[in-house]
Amino acid sequence: MKGEHEMKNVEFSVEDGILTIRVDLSQEFGRSGSGKSVIIASTEGNAVLPDRDERVGLNVYKLVKKP
Repeated sequence: MKGEHEMKNVEFSVEDGILTIRVDLSQEFGRSGSGKSVIIASTEGNAVLPDRDERVGLNVYKLVKKP
């Protein structure tokens, strides 16, 4: 499922009106623009749920530990 952009490490499913979001927390896609966090998953904007009116915008990240 895609919105306007290719999603990174995000899967959606809708069953009986329940949205389930799957993210593999072991993946990383590099540091954010500020360098303060590491990107784990992103919808890269708002993603459209198939055959539905709802949209999802999701970013999963972890903070970079200071030495």
